[in-house]
Amino acid sequence: MYEYDSFFTLTGLQQIGLVVVSAGLMLCWGYGAWRFGAERPLILRIVIGVAVFVSFVWLSPQIYFQYYRIIIDGLPAQWVIGRPPGPLHILRLLSFQASANLSAHSQGLLGWLLLGLAALKR
Repeated sequence: MYEYDSFFTLTGLQQIGLVVVSAGLMLCWGYGAWRFGAERPLILRIVIGVAVFVSFVWLSPQIYFQYYRIIIDGLPAQWVIGRPPGPLHILRLLSFQASANLSAHSQGLLGWLLLGLAALKR
């Protein structure tokens, strides 16, 4: 399913770098979901989890683009962040109905992780 994914066009070191960047982003956004959801009613914790996930889907492309600027010569400095994702796109990611690639499926998994972290009762 993933054999044509752009991840596999990178060298081994570039792939490791991308995984490290992704892990760092996951930890940062995961901590945010866990921290912002602390000591709040359940429904608010769920809303916070969704909001944190939306912020990841919206803002992380800029961070990934900066990584690609490091590993690919000639990429121009530019903003790649567009409008925030709509509710349908978020639902498609969470239900794994978006594009069949590593990025979309990883975002879906992260979304569920963020919802779970935000919803945790402490």
